[in-house]
Amino acid sequence: MMNVAPGAVVATLSGGRTTAADAEVADVALAASGDSRAFERLYHGHVARVHSLARRMIGPDAADDVTQDVFVRAWHKLGTFRGEAAFGTWLHRLAVNVILTQRTSLGTERSRFDGGDSALETAPGRHGDPELSLDFEDAIERLPDGARQVFVLHDVAGYKHEEIAQMLGIVPGTSKSQLHHARMALRRHLQR
Repeated sequence: MMNVAPGAVVATLSGGRTTAADAEVADVALAASGDSRAFERLYHGHVARVHSLARRMIGPDAADDVTQDVFVRAWHKLGTFRGEAAFGTWLHRLAVNVILTQRTSLGTERSRFDGGDSALETAPGRHGDPELSLDFEDAIERLPDGARQVFVLHDVAGYKHEEIAQMLGIVPGTSKSQLHHARMALRRHLQR
């Protein structure tokens, strides 16, 4: 049985069972009407994914603050959520927009590509010992900004090049090129 505010409608499966998706839909409706406990449940259900995205796109130093900004913005914009997609999808898109805005406001240079072969030279690589594992997150962080963002958006988050181009203000060909350069730099690093 699910606790909801009086007058809230919750969809149930036959037999009266409520799914996690139904509970999330109910929490979105409750949070949009001002229920902070419902929003807290949404926060706990999505904070890890948003934080991971922020950490990968702008680095671990700013990830906590940006994650907080995403959820503050989500609280204010919850009334604009139309339910055409899952709440997690809407929140992810909002997070990408906040991260890109924050990155610009932090004055992070929007480099297109560091053409030098030394892009990952300072990242620790494989040493003859197979017991040592590569810190892939660290390798991704060391990619040039443009290549890292395209790599995370395409290969991690699953966006298409046209969507990435629109988000980053570049052309799809640049997105494809950045992805290629990111993959090559990571491949070179992994082969060390």
